[in-house]
Amino acid sequence: MNSRTWSTLSAGALIVALAQSLCTAVLTISSIRVAIGLSALAAAAGIYAPARGWHQDAIRIPMLWIAALGAIVNLAVLAWIRHLRNQPSAQWRRRELTPKQKRSERWQVIMAILTLILVGLETWTHPMVHRTGPPPTEPHRTAAAFR
Repeated sequence: MNSRTWSTLSAGALIVALAQSLCTAVLTISSIRVAIGLSALAAAAGIYAPARGWHQDAIRIPMLWIAALGAIVNLAVLAWIRHLRNQPSAQWRRRELTPKQKRSERWQVIMAILTLILVGLETWTHPMVHRTGPPPTEPHRTAAAFR
């Protein structure tokens, strides 16, 4: 192969490496975003006033959508990579993954699934924790209730 071919291959490898780094960055940012969401949920537990600041719906809902979409795209890309790797036409160039690559893929799948679970839990529990309206009142006790 000549130097032009090597340059093209090197550029392609660099682009793929940058894409992999981007996936890792997205995964890390998703984890940080989930931690921020959970800390906001914990800080706001038991408050009956509408959420303000970072936990308001204008910020919370788009972040949940982005986290869920990023996790789904990450799972889809990993599934597509596995599908392409198992194609009969790819068997001649297939190499065994290193333990580090296997751990990386496994970690990405676990984090994407955890992100989806946490987004679901936040969506489910948010109305329970952040009630709008006055706090619930205790029913009035009558003399008959103490007998």
